[in-house]
Amino acid sequence: MNTFKRLIAVLASFALLSLTGVAALAAGSTSGPAPVELGTAGKFVILSKAGISTTGTTRITGNIGVSPIAATAMTGFGLVLDSSGAFSRSKFVTGKAYAADYAAPTPANLTAAVGAMQTAYTNAAGRTAGVTELGAGNIGGLKLAPGVYKWGTAVTIATDVTLSGSADAVWIFQVAGTLNISSARKVILEGGAQAKNVFWQVAGATTLGTSSTFNGTILDKTNIALQTGAVLNGRALAQTAVTLDANAVQ
Repeated sequence: MNTFKRLIAVLASFALLSLTGVAALAAGSTSGPAPVELGTAGKFVILSKAGISTTGTTRITGNIGVSPIAATAMTGFGLVLDSSGAFSRSKFVTGKAYAADYAAPTPANLTAAVGAMQTAYTNAAGRTAGVTELGAGNIGGLKLAPGVYKWGTAVTIATDVTLSGSADAVWIFQVAGTLNISSARKVILEGGAQAKNVFWQVAGATTLGTSSTFNGTILDKTNIALQTGAVLNGRALAQTAVTLDANAVQ
């Protein structure tokens, strides 16, 4: 009988390892995988191959850049070209704005940064996943430990999701479809976790819903759209366009 009771207790403990959190420990070790190296792409908070547009009062902390296209692909910023011709300023950007048609060394630097962005995307996509198809693509309400997570579908964050780990913990999310966070929802960092150690590799489009809060670097093969009032603590690195509407990117 005692053996039977112990078996029941063990089974009950496994039942508690539900999709609400601790089961995700299977994704990796306490600190998770090695971070994705961004190279010179890490010098930008927004980097795009097809254009960056903004409406409303957007606040961007850091540099933005477009390549291999011209500065005309950055719209809504009221860019003012520096006397050097190598970058522009904007009242919406605390850093600098760079484009492929600016003076040297900007074109070469941007080519290198875009190459690094694409390399980082490939690197993130190639990591071995510890957890696959978690929540059938709906990860809202979950608490996720560090690790590599993979989906062959779209991923939706319909309610808040929590990433729980230490300051050196790393998360890599591999998404074969689109990535969407609903309006007013949050990606929450817990236990010292840092946005710089969270990587979202997305093959489809990424949409941050109205007034949502998102953490991490988005490495997107297509476009990234921040709807009205959305906040991104991290980077938007897109192989097509990035669209903004009264957002904060920092």
